[in-house]
Amino acid sequence: MGLLSRLGLGGKTENVQDFVAKGAVIIDVRSSEEFQGGHIKGSQNIPLNTISGKIFEIKKLNKPVIVCCASGIRSSQAASILKSNGIEVKNGGGWSSLENKLYCLD
Repeated sequence: MGLLSRLGLGGKTENVQDFVAKGAVIIDVRSSEEFQGGHIKGSQNIPLNTISGKIFEIKKLNKPVIVCCASGIRSSQAASILKSNGIEVKNGGGWSSLENKLYCLD
């Protein structure tokens, strides 16, 4: 076990893959403008400042959620909001890094 794993920071790819295997929905919490500049194919854009008002819609999806943003800061905030509302959520961090994890060929 590596140092990052002992600190609770390792193994993120496996966790993301586990969520994907369960049919997770990817929600990008960046602004609409940022999202239009590039995003993960199939992801939904729900900006962080609107996510609290979308809890009911997200719960209706009845799927786990992976949130992402530009760097992981906003997605961390979004993950906290969703988790506190009983939604199974994983902070995917930055969208480009998450995209690499989703499409890596091991």
